[in-house]
Amino acid sequence: MLKPRQIYELLLDYGNSQILIKEILIGLTWTFCKSEGIGVCMSPTIPTRTLSWSGTLVNKKIAELTPWLNSWNPYESTIAMAAINSVINSQSPLLKQTSPLPTKGNKNLAVFDYFLPMIRGEKVSVIGRYPGLSKYEKEFDLKVIERKPTADDFPDQACEFLLPESDWVFLTATSIANKTFPRLVELSQNAKIVLMGPTTPWLKEMADFGIDYLAGVAITNPQTLRQTIAEGGGTRIFETGVEYRLLKL
Repeated sequence: MLKPRQIYELLLDYGNSQILIKEILIGLTWTFCKSEGIGVCMSPTIPTRTLSWSGTLVNKKIAELTPWLNSWNPYESTIAMAAINSVINSQSPLLKQTSPLPTKGNKNLAVFDYFLPMIRGEKVSVIGRYPGLSKYEKEFDLKVIERKPTADDFPDQACEFLLPESDWVFLTATSIANKTFPRLVELSQNAKIVLMGPTTPWLKEMADFGIDYLAGVAITNPQTLRQTIAEGGGTRIFETGVEYRLLKL
């Protein structure tokens, strides 16, 4: 198995592309990149009034922005991840091996609906408080680890204690951009790991880092996806522009 931090080398290789950026859009919840394909990454939660490169990114090569994945500036790493995904996810053969996940309610919770029969009664840790997640609290032993915890969540540092004891870990792919992916994966080696969310890159090599399932998205309507993100949409994108899909690695 590869060391989890080597994921950055892998993604830099995939992002070494001469394809040109057509648009970058930083929405309240999602950042959108259009090149020959479309890539998405969750936007930083820290607002800023100063981005020195604003107005300069269109017509740059993907390869010019890819090194930003290693940046500690959250906006730069987010844009890099979205740009890399615009290359990977528009060309990945893995998508042909997937099918849409059915859901009994909110489409943004389709992943948890799918896995529910497998995880009932299990110790489950989820990285990030997904809207509506509380409805599963009586179904399994749920622990939510959140950077901005509410009264029902555990703070970041709890991962050192909770993840090694978990049977299942649902890991947001935003952890790649914010640099928490390597440690979270290392701590989760005793569990089944589901890498999930619109930020997920559809790469078979994720198995080499210990990921058991990819629960990413397919873009169903690029135009409405863009509009929803531009208008501040969060989970709304699952109603208008993307759908969850699953692949066991």
